[in-house]
Amino acid sequence: MKLPISFYTRDDVVLIAKELLGKYLFTRVDGKLTGGIITETEAYEGITDRASHAFGGRRTTRTEIMYREGGTAYVYLCYGIHSLVNVVTNKKDIPHAVLIRAIRPTHGIDEMLKRRQMNGPKKNLSAGPGTLSTALGIHYSDSGKSLLGKEIWIEDKGIVTKPASIKAGTRIGVDYAGEDAERLYRFVLNL
Repeated sequence: MKLPISFYTRDDVVLIAKELLGKYLFTRVDGKLTGGIITETEAYEGITDRASHAFGGRRTTRTEIMYREGGTAYVYLCYGIHSLVNVVTNKKDIPHAVLIRAIRPTHGIDEMLKRRQMNGPKKNLSAGPGTLSTALGIHYSDSGKSLLGKEIWIEDKGIVTKPASIKAGTRIGVDYAGEDAERLYRFVLNL
């Protein structure tokens, strides 16, 4: 079952980042279904979080998507190479987001291998935010799409994650954020 809008519009982005673990991220691109279990996330707490693209209330053409109501995909281009997919959370005008860092592939693996130009299943097929987007066919032009639609969505298939199976750590690549770089806002699910 697709996650309802009420899942995304809550105000605790850290809780949402944890609760996304064990959910399934799916895409349907050119009629091909791909997806897998979300195993790693990072929370970004909007205007108060120096690591967030919206820190200090920054509003640009790119970040305007973060100010939409939760349940929207925020996909941005990193280093001019990788599309990274985020889940916008909270109410309209509160720019919280959760970066999806990794999934365990379950659907459309052959298509994912083709997109990644790989010959066989490898551990790193979708084990990073850039490779995940490539494997799922997510492009930065998908930014702003509803997560309740038919192109990108998240489902709850009943996987129960126990607190002991979730490891918290600091976010990756945000050293510039000072003290905020030390927040334990990255979550990894050990399946």
